Amino acid sequence: MFRNAYALMLSTGVSAALGLGFWLVAARYYTEEAVGQGSAAIAAMRLLASVTATTMIGAVVRYVPRAGRATGSLVARTYLVSSVVVTLACVVFLLTLDLWGDSYAPLGTLSAGLVFTGSCVAWAILTLQDGVLTGLRKAVWVPVGNAVFSVGKLLLLAAFATALPVLGVFVSWAAAIALSVLPLGWLVFRRLIPRQAGADRDREPPRMREIGRFLAGDSVGALFSLAMINLLPVMVAVRFDAAHNGFFYIAYTVGGTMEFMAINMASSLTAHASHSPGHLAEGVRGALRRMAVLLVPVVLLLVLFAPRILAPFGADYAAHGTLVLRLLAAAALPRVVVELYIGVLRVQGRTGALAALQGTMCVLVLGSAAVLLGPLGIAGAGWAMLIAMSVVAAVSALGMRSALAGRPRRRAPERDGYGTDWARLAARPAPRRPADALLLWGLLGLAAGLFWVPLSQAAHAGRTRLTGAELMGALPPVTVTAGVLMIVVHSAAVSLRRPRPALLGAALLVTVAALHSAPLFLGIRPAAASWEWHGTLAGFLAGAAGLDSPVAVLRALPFVLQLLCLALAAVLLRAAGAHWRVTAAAVWVLGVAGWVAQDAFAAAGLPVSVGLFAVTAVTYGVRARVSGRAPAA
Repeated sequence: MFRNAYALMLSTGVSAALGLGFWLVAARYYTEEAVGQGSAAIAAMRLLASVTATTMIGAVVRYVPRAGRATGSLVARTYLVSSVVVTLACVVFLLTLDLWGDSYAPLGTLSAGLVFTGSCVAWAILTLQDGVLTGLRKAVWVPVGNAVFSVGKLLLLAAFATALPVLGVFVSWAAAIALSVLPLGWLVFRRLIPRQAGADRDREPPRMREIGRFLAGDSVGALFSLAMINLLPVMVAVRFDAAHNGFFYIAYTVGGTMEFMAINMASSLTAHASHSPGHLAEGVRGALRRMAVLLVPVVLLLVLFAPRILAPFGADYAAHGTLVLRLLAAAALPRVVVELYIGVLRVQGRTGALAALQGTMCVLVLGSAAVLLGPLGIAGAGWAMLIAMSVVAAVSALGMRSALAGRPRRRAPERDGYGTDWARLAARPAPRRPADALLLWGLLGLAAGLFWVPLSQAAHAGRTRLTGAELMGALPPVTVTAGVLMIVVHSAAVSLRRPRPALLGAALLVTVAALHSAPLFLGIRPAAASWEWHGTLAGFLAGAAGLDSPVAVLRALPFVLQLLCLALAAVLLRAAGAHWRVTAAAVWVLGVAGWVAQDAFAAAGLPVSVGLFAVTAVTYGVRARVSGRAPAA
């Protein structure tokens, strides 16, 4: 277990060091515009790949050690699902490329789009491959693969400087992925997986239903963690000028390496204890001792010598970033307890508690930052991280007591067929007084107030259109934080033991209304419905309402039709037999996607709505007819 953890830590260090060299070479051999466009494409690639890489890697580390003779098929299915989902995400991104700014203009051609999509798929597989190697308890290959990738992209970057002066930064990064994925993929499928399958051929593989239920909770928690890591620097960027954002980001990057040490140890613990559950207590105690020996000296080093560490970046970085680096380094100590408890929860299959823990951590970090950034400057983000991690670590320490004592958590009998505690809890009757639902109603009301009250006082943007990044920059930080809280509420509502249709519907409506109203408060009018498809209907509605012109109706019609489509999509999915959690999640994603593609929808909203209504009616009718023919039980 410790060998795997050290290998993952070494991989993080190698990637960080060679990654710094990559950007130094890029700055030397490429123009500032090329570096900006390349870094934007790489950031988009990593974000789109994280749709599956971040949400599925926990399940990979949890179930690959237990898969036995089915290890090969489990890994192959994981790669296939990841590739399909990432490809769909890339298609949506490329179709809405104009919304994301000029930095992504080079991706507008068909060839560039295909290369970008292939790179996103490959990056997701590269990330999942690290999880597979960890699950196989062969993480010693992870730093090897990452070193090959890092050195390869560095050499290709220099080679492409003349041949591809604009796209060389991104293409070198994308092409180097194959240097790691292909040889390690061969090693995984031809050597390591057959070896484990042979050694554990008598072990019963986990069922796909069990894995799916685990993913339902674990992926929600992973999204919370992803939001926390990526939105905190965004909140700093929208509150302060570029110079102070640079001071913070350098300190955030240096201090952030400490949290990966804890994450790597937790991943190794998950793989080790999933394969040998009886060693969980021993693994937790050993991990705490090793992390204390490794991390405490590093944290002390960062705290004592923070000014000297930042000095090579410039005197201003040392002056403004020292306190931030010290706070982030100190926050790494309680982060160890949190990450190890997350590993324990994964081993125990308690994904409901896992999602709640990571959701709470996300809300505390971002909420505290929204409050503290004003009076404390960029150091407020560091204080927010330290305070939030300390609170969550205190809760996590209480939860780890049973694991440290070596007492197995009491489980319900398995005769119901469910594979995790979270799934079995889902099968129990709901309590009479749904305190959890009442709490979420309160949080939803709080999120709505925090979103619209500051937004009502925001200044107009002075433009007719904004890109996604420009919109984030124009919104008040509290409004952005409230948007994150809306995501937390909806995700928590999906994780409840029993469906709460009113709560799910309200969370969806508040989120959709927030997305569509934010540009209005900034003085940006929505695209009007096309006269070709909607003129007759708009004229009729304007006449019925006593309006002189149908212009206002054409402006409001796309939003109304989108709400109708969301309702029809929910009915269609339920009629097709989809689980209520799948329906709630899919409709929420459709609501966000409808906002992103609102201009395209405004052009043909009515025919889309009519077509969706027809499909829903047919599906509902077929299901009613089949149900009517079914024999009585």
